[in-house]
Amino acid sequence: MTTWITICDTCKRDDWDPETQPQTDGEILAGLIEPIARGAGVETRRVSCMMGCVRACNVAIQADKKLAYVLGTFTPSEDDAKAIVDYAVLHQDSKTGQVPYGQWPKGVKGHFSTRMSPIPDLG
Repeated sequence: MTTWITICDTCKRDDWDPETQPQTDGEILAGLIEPIARGAGVETRRVSCMMGCVRACNVAIQADKKLAYVLGTFTPSEDDAKAIVDYAVLHQDSKTGQVPYGQWPKGVKGHFSTRMSPIPDLG
């Protein structure tokens, strides 16, 4: 089952300055995540505003019938992008979406905002 990384492309960290950095922090992070995810077999999509501005940069890790996670307070860096994708791969490989803490990439520890149960299958 395919895992998706949803990336907020309007996220701006507190020190963002449009005069010196024309792209938002979210756009930069998305641009770093996308090629790594493509190579790892994880899908990505950009959305405008995940309403987590206080914890910019925000991403969601989601898949059908699995636990979903929202993470934030990243920097638009290659290290953070790789950690996000590495976690998404573990999520994809997990039957339920839950990844044991000991397997979490160091770069995602401390970045989790929420965990959501899958939507019930009423069919």
